[in-house]
Amino acid sequence: MSDFEALYRQSADPWQVRTSWYEQRKRAVLLACLPRARYGRILELGCGNGEMTRHLAVRCDALVAVDSSATAISLCEQTLARDGLRNTSTHVARLPEAWPVDAGQRFDLIVVSELAYYIAEADLPSFLARCAAMLGEHGEWAMCHYSKDLEGRPQPTAALHGRVDELGGLSKAVRHEDERFMIDVWRRADPAGPAA
Repeated sequence: MSDFEALYRQSADPWQVRTSWYEQRKRAVLLACLPRARYGRILELGCGNGEMTRHLAVRCDALVAVDSSATAISLCEQTLARDGLRNTSTHVARLPEAWPVDAGQRFDLIVVSELAYYIAEADLPSFLARCAAMLGEHGEWAMCHYSKDLEGRPQPTAALHGRVDELGGLSKAVRHEDERFMIDVWRRADPAGPAA
């Protein structure tokens, strides 16, 4: 996986997520793709400097934000504090080797944006299985990734999202395919019927 800590030490916003129109638009589309207006508990994996985190936090009761970079987590905490958001907890963890939450915790929404395609092939099955296992009843899992070739990533976006399709126990709730990014939202299937 890339050295995100080094990137965040060089710049507080290495991908211009706050200023570039592409990033602003992608964030707005992802937020609009979330089927519910509000969630109980959200897990955001790869939170970066907190620009997405601040938007997710206002749509839930509690949010856990995770990043492998301690500098990114510090920036995320500053962003949340500036907005007065206190329903969040932040954790430094290098996924998938270390998880900041135990396997028994369940979430109503898991957001993985611009992260999973950096995970090595050997680690990907356990990462995806862990995400799926942490979904609560009717829980939703959003994945958003840049769809063009990108240096340093072992997973192409379409193939990566296809791996989630193959997991079983999930149904596709949303699919957005843009010329530059892809968003999928899956929902934990309920054998008794659809969610109310």
